[in-house]
Amino acid sequence: MRVLVTGGAGYIGSHTAKLLAQSGFEPIVLDNLSTGHREAVQWGPFVLGDLVDSNLLRQVMRGYEIQAVIHFAAHAYVGESMRKPREYFRNNVVNTLNLLDAMAEEKVKYIIFSSTCATYGIPQEVPIAEHQLQRPVNPYGEAKLFVERVLPSRGALSSARPHPRRGREHGPQSGDWKRPLRARNHHCC
Repeated sequence: MRVLVTGGAGYIGSHTAKLLAQSGFEPIVLDNLSTGHREAVQWGPFVLGDLVDSNLLRQVMRGYEIQAVIHFAAHAYVGESMRKPREYFRNNVVNTLNLLDAMAEEKVKYIIFSSTCATYGIPQEVPIAEHQLQRPVNPYGEAKLFVERVLPSRGALSSARPHPRRGREHGPQSGDWKRPLRARNHHCC
């Protein structure tokens, strides 16, 4: 199975591509390298490009016969989102909608969306449980929550199907994409 990994040249994306390859999948990495690193792409083909380019998205999905998408490509800095909210909404919402449209047109049925605990705002309790109210306090969290809310309706209207959310456990992030990454079944930042 070929899986498109958007943002696959970043820390989390490159770990995911490695795990996919080790598990018998073929990761196809799409990244604009705005924060990712070309040398982190070691486990499958690399496509330099941006989610704003709908034609490229469809070409990649068709050309590689993509069957699923894992979507990491996003701006991800809370403080920066406060200074550049329009940029965050454009990149994290509009570009995700471009991706979902391309998936529908190319009949790619499965997506795993990487969200954030920033959708919860100031947490009621820690660790954050998924039943807590989502009340983001910054544009980054607002943009991610918007996509979370759009995914079910897009799945109902198109061929894209949302996948249950997965969180991740953080350790010190040195940018070393060779360290293991452990997934948990809770939403964590």
